[in-house]
Amino acid sequence: MDLKIDVDELTTCVSCGLCLPHCPTFRATGEEALSPRGRIAAMRAVQNEHAPVTDDFVRFMETCVQCRGCEPACPSGVPFGRLMEATRTTLAGLHRSTPRWQRAGFAVLGHHRLVLAGSTFAAGAQRLRLVPRRLGIPRLPLRRPPPLVGTGADVWLFTGCVMDAWLREVHHATARVLAAIGVTYAVPSNGASCCGALHAHAGLREQTVRLAERVIASMPGDAPVVVNSAGCGAAMKHFGHLLGTPDAVAFSARVVDVHEFVAERIERLHVHRRREPVIVQDPCHLRHVQRTHQAVRTVLAAVADLVELDDEGLCCGAGGAYSTFQPTLATAIRDRKLDSVTRAARPSGATLVASANPGCAMHLQAAGVRVKHPMQIVDEALA
Repeated sequence: MDLKIDVDELTTCVSCGLCLPHCPTFRATGEEALSPRGRIAAMRAVQNEHAPVTDDFVRFMETCVQCRGCEPACPSGVPFGRLMEATRTTLAGLHRSTPRWQRAGFAVLGHHRLVLAGSTFAAGAQRLRLVPRRLGIPRLPLRRPPPLVGTGADVWLFTGCVMDAWLREVHHATARVLAAIGVTYAVPSNGASCCGALHAHAGLREQTVRLAERVIASMPGDAPVVVNSAGCGAAMKHFGHLLGTPDAVAFSARVVDVHEFVAERIERLHVHRRREPVIVQDPCHLRHVQRTHQAVRTVLAAVADLVELDDEGLCCGAGGAYSTFQPTLATAIRDRKLDSVTRAARPSGATLVASANPGCAMHLQAAGVRVKHPMQIVDEALA
């Protein structure tokens, strides 16, 4: 079967195994088939040797968190993320993955009013104990701050779907930090209600393309597009490759993570130093995909003493919607992260974790960890 993957990229892997320690599903299970090397071997068997697409093959692909921690560790530069997304797109096209109920849920994300209404309903259902704990969803807000109102046109501030519904206070903190460095922002229209990151992970390419085109159209001009969600930023920096048009390439070049943006202007911040130390957790799509995790440290170091984890950026198990669809594996992966947080907290006394991605923050909060977005921590330290 043709998986619609780049055969040259597939053959790049030399099966050296250096990726194995960086794969959260392999670390959690010890199963070779649930490692990048094992998954590539399965892809080769289907693509080159005409092996059947079995239920096991689908399981190998669906259980990947798509953290892409294997990519920086690979000496051959295997673009594992692209191979996985292409394979999942093929499986979704065959209706071997991403069942209808998942597709219906993803379809809602492009309609922001429905997302807000659904979030409020889910928050109420939580209070009535109607939401199963196994879904790993933290306590959702019944009320949220008012929507952001633009202050100018220096940058666009992307607000997104779930981030705006569940963590709108992070947008307000980001807006205050931007104001503190003398930067005005514009808020995109409803066309930017979802970047399509979750759809891409699920193999829903047509929906991903439609959402990407809407996002691009909603923020015209040349102003930087500032993003405070690591997953959204990674997806939007990928629009040029996804669409392959000059407009998409130009748009992707304008996308900048908020920590990159602030780090370049850190001398403009006037803050008092926090006494409380902060444990830094690197979202995978900031560390492994955007590779801008050091900017988080530059920004946070201005307001707090930083405490590093000892797991070399291993995934926390959130993976966008992964913690909902693969709760057992997501919990096992998170347990390793919690152990690392405990080890970091013991000598430092730190009780606060900084995470720049909503999925990671909520996944860790559901386990009882005290988590804030770096922009919230900086906002609280503004003089």
